[in-house]
Amino acid sequence: MVDTSRTKECKADITITRRYREEIPAIVDQLVSSCNRNDCFDHVGPEPIPSRETIIDILHRASRILYPGYFVPARVDQVNVGYYFGQEVTGLFEALSEQIRLAIRHDCIRHDQPCTDCDERGQRAAIDFLRGAPYLRQLLATDILAAYEGDPAAGGFDEIIFSYPGLFAITVYRIAHQLYHQKIPLIPRIMTEYAHSRTGIDIHPGAHIGESFFIDHGTGVVIGETTTIGRRVRLYQGVTLGALSLSREECENLRNKKRHPLIEDDVIIYANATVLGGNTVIGARSVVGGNVSITDTIPPDTEVFLKKPELIFRGKNVPLNP
Repeated sequence: MVDTSRTKECKADITITRRYREEIPAIVDQLVSSCNRNDCFDHVGPEPIPSRETIIDILHRASRILYPGYFVPARVDQVNVGYYFGQEVTGLFEALSEQIRLAIRHDCIRHDQPCTDCDERGQRAAIDFLRGAPYLRQLLATDILAAYEGDPAAGGFDEIIFSYPGLFAITVYRIAHQLYHQKIPLIPRIMTEYAHSRTGIDIHPGAHIGESFFIDHGTGVVIGETTTIGRRVRLYQGVTLGALSLSREECENLRNKKRHPLIEDDVIIYANATVLGGNTVIGARSVVGGNVSITDTIPPDTEVFLKKPELIFRGKNVPLNP
């Protein structure tokens, strides 16, 4: 026996769905029309732009070169290491040169610049980046050693490479910084913001950071564009190396100028400390305690701590503080 009541319900559902779906063409027309407005942002046109997904894939490809054997399922040994590097380097070159080409062309059209042979520039920039890969490997090795020597919880180098968010953020930063130094538009910032989204560590690719850099825990660390960090520096979670708050006019005047602090060699900055300003220097071998806020220069070999706050304990087995 047919359930006519259920059939009627299904037909009613179809009618309702049709009514709502019939509104979609009008919404689409409004969205298309909005692309002709000056107060909305879009990239609607024949010229492609760099792909965020491909740039993230490039980071994974670069990591397989910088840490050979770690991020692939296959075994890498002396028998196949040449083949491994040949495959990985070629694949990275092709992907990176194409994204650089798109970034340069997009920037050229956006700023109405004359043609600069973006195809050749993309390939040349990719090769220049790859030439620096052996140096990047050596530099990252100092960061891994700094993490191992600075963290007694580290079980070994493999654990640091596989799992430390600080090293991941530093790796992405060093890749992006090289491209930033080569004046590649857009791509370096996409890279470091990807690391930011994964780790909570925000390092601008324009910052200059020396060897043996260690970020312990890392969540909430912010390192601004014009920050300079020396060698063997250690930061803990929540540290901000930032700029002083600016008005809109001041912000425009200071664009591309020094706005963030200088941290000299062998400095330790503990959790949630804030160091602000382009004229602020933290001298070599200094220690900045947790929750400290600094906008003035600190001379070398200085310890800066907040005065210990008064703690009050209350409970059945704890006498009230006087």
